[in-house]
Amino acid sequence: MNHTFKPIQPIGIFDSGIGGLTVARAITKLLPNEQIIYFGDTAHMPYGEKSAEAIKHYAIKIAEFLKFKNCKMIVIACNTASAAAYKAVVKSTGMKDLIVNVIDPAVSYVVKNHYRQRVGVIATKRTISSNVYAKRIEALDPVSDVVQLATPLLAPMIEEGFYNNKISQTIINSYLSKSKLSKIDALILGCTHYPLIKDEIQNFYGKAVDIVDSSEIVAQYVKEVLEKNDLLNENKSKLFSLAKKSQFFVSDYTQSFEETSKIFFDEKVKLKQFNIWED
Repeated sequence: MNHTFKPIQPIGIFDSGIGGLTVARAITKLLPNEQIIYFGDTAHMPYGEKSAEAIKHYAIKIAEFLKFKNCKMIVIACNTASAAAYKAVVKSTGMKDLIVNVIDPAVSYVVKNHYRQRVGVIATKRTISSNVYAKRIEALDPVSDVVQLATPLLAPMIEEGFYNNKISQTIINSYLSKSKLSKIDALILGCTHYPLIKDEIQNFYGKAVDIVDSSEIVAQYVKEVLEKNDLLNENKSKLFSLAKKSQFFVSDYTQSFEETSKIFFDEKVKLKQFNIWED
């Protein structure tokens, strides 16, 4: 009996730093038979302070790297890059429906579950200035009331390992106390770093506000897209389990990245430093 060997194609995931690990963890938890290749562009973090053209340049280069690595799907696990570079990445890779951004799944969730309510968004300066969440929510639900606040200190704070402590809670409370976010029914965490401080945000609001963590929503969407395109890997053999070891690349090594990756994946993650901008 002949068996055709089907090579393992990983899911590519990238972000400016450690934030996208929230999405990577959600995907590996929901889809344990999938291999992932993660790229954290720590050399250019934070993206929220960069120009749209710079972000497009970084995102296209990383997507090309992940495509070269034979990834069957690429997840832009960064809200800033999703807002600024999604169309450019789709065009450069030619992968069409197999490029996933983290904004659209979250928008669909909010419109479905918070119809005609006041929705808050916190994100980087670049994501907020793009107005992408407000535009896409209002396109699906014109009567929605969307309020947005740039929270530029949060991603660098998390990247440096400052979360779940008194310092981070003070900074978070300062942002969330702004009048712009008063009387909201839901709060979208518009940066993939922010699920790392979800508990602290929930501490501020209590149960009065639904905190929308896009990582699990995106993971479910990834599963649906893979199923639709007949790309879901259901091979549970021992051979596959040995071969599916996930890989983690960074453009610049940081101690906090390695420490946070251990928390996410319950094991020491070997980081490979790789500068894709070198000739």
